[in-house]
Amino acid sequence: MADPTAPDRHVYGDPLAPVTVLEYGDLECPYCRAASPVLRELVDTSAGRVRLVWRHFPLFEVHPHALAAALASEAAATHGLFWEMHDDLMSHQDRLAERDLRAAGRALGLDPDDVAGDAAQRFARAVQDDYAAGVAAGVTGTPTIFVGGVRYTGRPELRRLREAVDQAVAATA
Repeated sequence: MADPTAPDRHVYGDPLAPVTVLEYGDLECPYCRAASPVLRELVDTSAGRVRLVWRHFPLFEVHPHALAAALASEAAATHGLFWEMHDDLMSHQDRLAERDLRAAGRALGLDPDDVAGDAAQRFARAVQDDYAAGVAAGVTGTPTIFVGGVRYTGRPELRRLREAVDQAVAATA
């Protein structure tokens, strides 16, 4: 079971990889959806050099379902299913209403009442902590990506991300 208070609780790839790619994202953000496969490919082709860490930064003023989606993914994380829920919600951003979140939970074998509605509110603190950390890091939109602690700017492109990883590795050598 994932520790909802751990700052790096959602890690894709080798948790001990030397380079961390940190994404502040919103599960209703189309730009995050576009970045997701690029970031996964970066990790998958890094030979264990890169891990991806996700932190929630729901832009609730423009994405009305982003906060509820973040809470649902946190609920799934307690069952070791964060990335599965993340991927499902990202691929169905037009279906993030409460009934949709319940259906997504059910499809993962979870109690739908645990991933949506009042029960999911128990994960609000974890989402708030991610958001506050993002604000402290200067995040204003999504996706915001840091590679080895350095803010990545521009469109997430595999070639440029690999260059940023190489720079991060060189900086630690």
